Order: sequence, then structure tokens, then C-alpha cells
Amino acid sequence: MAFCPSCGNSVSDNDRFCATCGAAQPLAGAAAGARASAAWQDSTAASISPKNASLLCYLPWVGWIAALFVLATERFRTMRDVRFHAFQGLFLFVAWMLVSLATREIGHFPFPQVLKLAVFCTWIYMLVQTSNNRLVKLPLIGELADRSVDEQR
Repeated sequence: MAFCPSCGNSVSDNDRFCATCGAAQPLAGAAAGARASAAWQDSTAASISPKNASLLCYLPWVGWIAALFVLATERFRTMRDVRFHAFQGLFLFVAWMLVSLATREIGHFPFPQVLKLAVFCTWIYMLVQTSNNRLVKLPLIGELADRSVDEQR
């Protein structure tokens, strides 16, 4: 049996609001779910090497998912290079989205298509360089990624 943090009235574990004062109640299952999610993240992150985590951040079109995973897990919180690759991969995806929006607005002129090809080739270039253990800082995007990593320390 739980008690309302506002008025002290007894409430059941499944109640979302107190019947007496109407205050929102913390869900007991939410904390357990958060712990289970953290345990899953830790076990999954433990099976990924730092090099592979960095590589996954540069996968064309889906690397942003890996980048968010890297930035959210505890294991990579102190690994500056991996976090740098995560931020740079994330910002490269944002560049892709901006170029895609510009392509839709401008139409069928060849210049936007060249920009899309340039971003795609940059993804491939970063995959090759990262697989060879080279830390490449892209112009503008690399500086933003560097600042983002420094701000989180």
C-alpha cells in the first residue's frame, strides 16, 4: 500500500491520481521499467567495442540511432573519441536532412543532388577513416561535435 506524497492518504499501487486531493501519483512500475531498461542498455553496450560503436554512428541514414544509443549509455560516457564520433555522425545526419529539405524546395536542378551525393560520400569516407582508427574532424560539423563533447564534461 502506498501513500499520496501530497496529502498522505493511502492509495493503491495502480492509482494514477489521489482520490482525496487529486494529485498525480508516481507509478511504482515506472522505476522498475527504468531499471530494466538501464540494465538492457548496459548489457548491450558491453558487447559493442568502442571502435564498432564509432563505426555504427556513420552508417548512412540509420547511424543517428546508434549515435543516440552511444550518447545515452553509461559505458561510453567517458570515452571522448566515441562520443565525438556519435556527435559528428548525428550532425552529419542533420546535414543530410537539411539537404533533403532543400532538394524538395528547389526542385529538379542538379546542384541539390550533388549536395546529397557529397553528404553520402562523406558518410562513406568517415566509415573508412574510422575503421582505420583515424580521427577525422570534418569542417564545421567536427567543430560542433568537439564543442558538444567538451560541454558535457
